[in-house]
Amino acid sequence: MRRRLLPWLAFALVHVLVGWLGWQLPNQPMGDVYFVYEPWSNAALHGASIVGITESWVYPHLALAPMILAHAFAWLGGYTVAWAVLVTLCNAAGFWVLLGDGRSRSRSTAAWFWLAFILLLGPVGMYRIDAITVPLAIVGLLWIVRRPVLAAGLLAAGAWIKVWPAALLAAAFVALRRRLEVVTGALVASALVVAVVVLAGGAAHLLGFVTAQTGRGLQLEAPVSSVYLWGAALHLDGWWLFYDENILTFQVTGPNVDLVIAAMTPLLVLATVAVVLLGALKARRGASIVRLLPPLALALVVVLIALNKVGSPQFHDWLIPPLVLWIVLDRRGARPFVALGLLTAALTQAVYPLLYGGLLAADVTAVTVLTARNIVLVILMIWAIVRLARVPIRSAARHPVAPAPAAV
Repeated sequence: MRRRLLPWLAFALVHVLVGWLGWQLPNQPMGDVYFVYEPWSNAALHGASIVGITESWVYPHLALAPMILAHAFAWLGGYTVAWAVLVTLCNAAGFWVLLGDGRSRSRSTAAWFWLAFILLLGPVGMYRIDAITVPLAIVGLLWIVRRPVLAAGLLAAGAWIKVWPAALLAAAFVALRRRLEVVTGALVASALVVAVVVLAGGAAHLLGFVTAQTGRGLQLEAPVSSVYLWGAALHLDGWWLFYDENILTFQVTGPNVDLVIAAMTPLLVLATVAVVLLGALKARRGASIVRLLPPLALALVVVLIALNKVGSPQFHDWLIPPLVLWIVLDRRGARPFVALGLLTAALTQAVYPLLYGGLLAADVTAVTVLTARNIVLVILMIWAIVRLARVPIRSAARHPVAPAPAAV
């Protein structure tokens, strides 16, 4: 009983504390909730414009569902409190699946890691739409071997909320032998979403979340922006920060910035394809799913963060599911990656919201902390790819296959 009670008490304390910190810390870490989620969902509920249906939207269409669902808890203290409650309930469902009966040391360790990450990342990890996708992705990865259709459906649903779980689907497709079932689950979930959008009259905006990203510049926090940030911090001519009114983010500019912007998306695509091909090569040569899936999933996710020209702080939520899976399957092998992941979370909270005011002023201290976070993130990416490249190749005829992760 104690094995289950203590993690659940910690779960409650961490979520209450992080939720409360959203009200206490500077620079509006809850801003997206009341500035955009609430107006978008109110408009849909009151028969006005429906983002993704009557107009193109920056998010995939299913993201509107949790924004609307949060209104069911608004009686507890308003929409922002309701959002925190919704995220907590979603996390509780994922935590229950992960922890199980509390007897598995690996699962318990993974549960404690998840709580530590939530605490270190702070309120930006809770008060963003990305938080809804984390428990979906965790459960999807835990079930992917024994229940591939259902698991792939969960991951696809997550991708229709925020695109990044598609990377986990790609990793599962590469690492598993039951690929047809992975594809089936993803297609069924996607078909349901597409059907609802089309029937609602949103066919013209079906891929609006893709086209909305193509014109973005270099967001302040992205690793690639560090050079321009230092130019602004050192007061070099032609290097500065500015606020983009269209996408509501701070960006950087300077010499040759348009060339860098144009290069980032192809670079991201090429790196992603290279990692997928490396994983496919390992799978083809007999690498077991237990050894292959964790580094492949982590490498793909970190590539999406480290080589992204956006770089929002909540993107670090994406690190939780692949690291949870790695801990469940191989606690010792996961340790260095877990340490780096927790460090990036802590540095991210230090940057946003704590030092964000200084960052907007190109203060050297704030820029140094952000640069350190970005360096750690790049190290994590490189190390994950190296670990993927070192995944041992097994011959099924000569070596026993490692046990598959158990479904719950």
